Amino acid sequence: MARVARNGQSADLAWRARVAQWGAGARGYPRNVYLLLLFTLGKGLQLSIGNVTLSLYAYSIGYRQDFVGLLIAIPSIGSLLAALPVGFLADRMPRKPLLIITGLLNPLALALIGLTTNAPLMLAAGVANGILSAAYWVTIIPMLTESVDSSQRVSVMSFNTFLMLGVGSLGGLLGGAVPEVISAITGLSAASPIPLRWGVVSAAVAVFLPIIPLFWLSENGLRTSDKAPVFADSTSALAPDMVESLAESAGPQRSVKEIRPSARPILLLFVLLLIPDVLFTAGEGAVVALEPLFFQLRFNLSPGLIGALVAAAGLLTGVMALLAPVLVRRFGKLRLIALTQFLSVPIVLLIGYGPWLWVAALAELARRFFRGAFDPVYATFTMERVDARFRARLSGFYSVTWSIGFSLGAAASGWLQSNVNLSVGFLLGAALLAASPTLLLFAFARDPNAD
Repeated sequence: MARVARNGQSADLAWRARVAQWGAGARGYPRNVYLLLLFTLGKGLQLSIGNVTLSLYAYSIGYRQDFVGLLIAIPSIGSLLAALPVGFLADRMPRKPLLIITGLLNPLALALIGLTTNAPLMLAAGVANGILSAAYWVTIIPMLTESVDSSQRVSVMSFNTFLMLGVGSLGGLLGGAVPEVISAITGLSAASPIPLRWGVVSAAVAVFLPIIPLFWLSENGLRTSDKAPVFADSTSALAPDMVESLAESAGPQRSVKEIRPSARPILLLFVLLLIPDVLFTAGEGAVVALEPLFFQLRFNLSPGLIGALVAAAGLLTGVMALLAPVLVRRFGKLRLIALTQFLSVPIVLLIGYGPWLWVAALAELARRFFRGAFDPVYATFTMERVDARFRARLSGFYSVTWSIGFSLGAAASGWLQSNVNLSVGFLLGAALLAASPTLLLFAFARDPNAD
């Protein structure tokens, strides 16, 4: 009992120290950081609003789930095509104008999806949305990194992730509320095309408004001479300092200096790391892409209630992400990664096959809760497996595998829901989510640095 008490007290002290560190860091940020974090918040709101409204809108104008799945997947394909060229541009031109120009055009592509009913035009706008969004994913982490010194990067990256996944999820409430308000004004059903069209357009407005303050970004505040490695995906990657911080949180007997990259050939190592990621992101795509439409068709849930569920689930994701360092100390990195994914498998099946709404809703909340611990720990684990010379390249490949996996999973789930039944897409997602940690354990369970 005494040991349990000491462990609990240690975890509590670690959590309080981390909160104090974030608070102290936030008070000392330069103006550039606040402007960039505001844009991240807008991006998070846009994604969660679109998550609620886009699939419902496409279905309301007569398209089946196979097309809806393709429409949700197509921006990832656009990002895949644009990531490397945009990254090349971002390294060779000032990042401020690149971020502002693409940021001003992106809302137009989003609005076009909601303002048309023509399938080719909707898909083309979706591709444009992905291409233009690539500039955000490629530049935001380097710009944040260059705006602060090394002592502040842990807190900056934590706040960026929390705003994207946690606070940004409140856009789900807005995405559900807008159709309900338009329904009350017009007398139309909230699930009909016009109210849902306004919901899609509200996503464009959410990401447009934070663009305006970016005109006040200071180029002098971007220390482009800083060559510290930075990573491209703000929802799943961490600055080097956070890698160090999470490594140290594993316990005093496992400091970051003791962690050594794998001795495997680099090509084999990339394959062993990237194949599980493709499976994981495909499983995520199969589950997430059509989830709002699933809840509407299976349980006759209104857009407002769907939005509230998305918002609550997103907040749980953000809270769990903040708790990740404490959990790493208790379980170790690889075991925590595997545990969260394996626990997600029966939870995903409960969402798809649960007989009652409350079962499926609670399962979705639990899935997102475990998801929050996965992102920062998985990013840290992968970065520690390779030498510093290869980390940026590995991060770039993860951007590619995310785009490929999510788009394939979303398209496959849409086809299955359209041609088999509503629940079978969750069966596919569960199988993929089980396969991913199985391969990781097979490849790295004997790695002395895995935990």
